[in-house]
Amino acid sequence: MINIKRIFSITILLVMFFTVTMSAQKTNQFNNKGKRTGVWKKFYKNGKIRYQGEFKDGKEIGIFKFYSITSSTQPTIIKEFSLVNNVADVKFYTITGKLKSKGKMKGKNREGTWLYYFSNGKKIISEENYANGKLNGVLKNYYTNGKLTEETYYSQGKKHGTSKVFTEDGVLIEDVSYEEGKLHGEGKYYDLKGNIKEKGNYKKGKRDGKWEFYMDGEVVTKKKKNKLSELKNK
Repeated sequence: MINIKRIFSITILLVMFFTVTMSAQKTNQFNNKGKRTGVWKKFYKNGKIRYQGEFKDGKEIGIFKFYSITSSTQPTIIKEFSLVNNVADVKFYTITGKLKSKGKMKGKNREGTWLYYFSNGKKIISEENYANGKLNGVLKNYYTNGKLTEETYYSQGKKHGTSKVFTEDGVLIEDVSYEEGKLHGEGKYYDLKGNIKEKGNYKKGKRDGKWEFYMDGEVVTKKKKNKLSELKNK
């Protein structure tokens, strides 16, 4: 007698086999123009998956996942590509799945605002702005309590504009300016209580002209400064 159950099981297995075979045949394909199309998967030499994603006429579309050489389960980079331009939303992760940073990329260049996170993947440690892959605009670094530790302006990858440094309690301790990566213009330094310690001007990275030094909010004369120095050295 014909075993109906056996025939049914064999039929199911054959369908699954041909489905898997057809799927495998459709990966890593080129269209008639020689451009990548459809689903692509690449692997490391150890057999772990390197990345997977979809192409259309040679252009990445949708979500691409990239993995470390040690794991094929947790992606370390996820890129979501736009259908209308070359900009992608990108997220970097640790191998345990904690968010490290996120922002946009145009090709291989970072664009716009990027956020970087402490090891817990939740609190922001740094906020940067980019144009054509270079720092451009304000950069902010934060303490774990969420308060600013630094606020510096950049232009085309170089410090350009004001730069301020704060204590963990939010007290301003440094207020300087840069021009094309070098200290230039007025500079002010404060103690941990926010009292002015010294101020003067920079020119192309070097101190220029007369600098004033303070103690308890009053200007320290050269004579008084020398006397304090002598007392300190005794």
